[in-house]
Amino acid sequence: MRVFLDTGRLALREFTPDDAQLLVELDDDPEVMRYLTGGHPTPPEAIREHVLPRILAHYRQPPGLGWWAALGRDSGDFLGWFEFRPTHDGDVREVELGYRLRRAAWGAGLATEGCRALIEKGFTDLGVQRVTANTMTVNAASRRVMEKSGLRFVRTYVGDWPEMIAGAEHGEVEYALTRQQWLGHDTD
Repeated sequence: MRVFLDTGRLALREFTPDDAQLLVELDDDPEVMRYLTGGHPTPPEAIREHVLPRILAHYRQPPGLGWWAALGRDSGDFLGWFEFRPTHDGDVREVELGYRLRRAAWGAGLATEGCRALIEKGFTDLGVQRVTANTMTVNAASRRVMEKSGLRFVRTYVGDWPEMIAGAEHGEVEYALTRQQWLGHDTD
């Protein structure tokens, strides 16, 4: 296993074609999918035919960007994933930060730990200038992770989603952090 990034409790590595079942199990939990699909699981065939191939294709893009399987550093157990990919193809200056963890990993600060490590790696090694993240306005836990990771509230907006899920009427929120803010040179 080639580890991309180590934190105190996490090892982030590239996904492999053999990881489809891990993604199926993650997306099968209604609570994990609550703010994404209203609790509906991602069909296994969609993961095998679309989701995993899209994840694997990102590793051919700028190095260090894409989706990272999150494993317990000591146990090696699959805990979920982190996303750190360009918002515009091939442009590393702005990246989207995302995360999806198994329910058993919630509440222990692992999402914040992984996000902070990716943000630091992006700003120090990868040429990232701005990190952005989005969630439903009502997803208080995810908003807390963004704030603890140093991201700042930017705006509330209404997305045009194919299916309305509970809470969507309150819109989505965007958080962001620039490299200058992270370095402490911009306090606005």
